[in-house]
Amino acid sequence: MERTLTDFISSPLVIDDRTSGSLDAVNGAYWRVVTDTVMGGESLASLVPAVVGGRHCLRLGGAVSLANNGGFVQASLNFCESGLLDAGAYSGIEIDIFGNGEMYNLHLRTDDTRIVWQSYRACFHAKPAWQTIRISFESFQKYRIDTTFDKSKLRRLGVVAIGRIMQADVCIARVSLYHN
Repeated sequence: MERTLTDFISSPLVIDDRTSGSLDAVNGAYWRVVTDTVMGGESLASLVPAVVGGRHCLRLGGAVSLANNGGFVQASLNFCESGLLDAGAYSGIEIDIFGNGEMYNLHLRTDDTRIVWQSYRACFHAKPAWQTIRISFESFQKYRIDTTFDKSKLRRLGVVAIGRIMQADVCIARVSLYHN
């Protein structure tokens, strides 16, 4: 049976499914850990491949500290190995998460976010069980940027523990774009 363009658009676009067993993602990019130490903070983090609850995942762990104007740890991934991803045909981000009961953020960066603290943000609760979370693009709020969110110019996503003293422990098993 031949597939049409509509079939592809209505299917999720998988950004990563954790089949690599490393920090490499299936989209050709790689995950990295970023902390507030890039700005003088003292938060500590690690990002490692793991198996949790029978699922291959990446585990972001660490201690978020507010010392020296700090306050975040992040697992980030570019949407494309190079350049931008046009997500115009999609409704939002779908992510499989296992957490420690804390609130986390999903940050998106676009071609318009030029300064490191600029992003578009949405919060989610990471329960201590595997769950699939859907966050519509309309749910993302501007942070320190005046430009309206443009889903046709996606550059990077980040799973972030931010803004308060906390122990981060969140696992990421799959990231995709979904279409309603």
